[in-house]
Amino acid sequence: MDKEYEPNIIAFLCNWCSYAGADLAGVSRFQYPANPKVVRVPCSGRINPMFIVKSLYEGLDGVWVSGCHPGDCHYNTGNYYARRRFALLKNMLSHIGFEEDRTLFSWVSASEGNIFADKAKEVTARIKKLGPRKKLLKNRDI
Repeated sequence: MDKEYEPNIIAFLCNWCSYAGADLAGVSRFQYPANPKVVRVPCSGRINPMFIVKSLYEGLDGVWVSGCHPGDCHYNTGNYYARRRFALLKNMLSHIGFEEDRTLFSWVSASEGNIFADKAKEVTARIKKLGPRKKLLKNRDI
């Protein structure tokens, strides 16, 4: 019996906006895939880029990071730090041997449950289209 591929995705959601948006999506009964497994973090600015690299290295198919909209961060500038780190990390992922498209960064506020559900669908479809992740794309001799 062939089972359809379902991607294994980790979602790092900021406590104050994105996690609250996910909660609103659930309470409002918006339909979205169960593929993203949520990790609640105090702020998207507190996500160490190594969390993302390690998640991919350990075999997850995709990583989704979501935080407050720019200017709405509970900690004032945390989402700006996250945005800068994520931009640098995306450029570095292909050099390490991972596909850049396996990571996604988004902004979702606490009142945007419908947007959270849409993003969850988008992330899942994007990763599903890429298929299962290989350990590393490049074999490098160091």
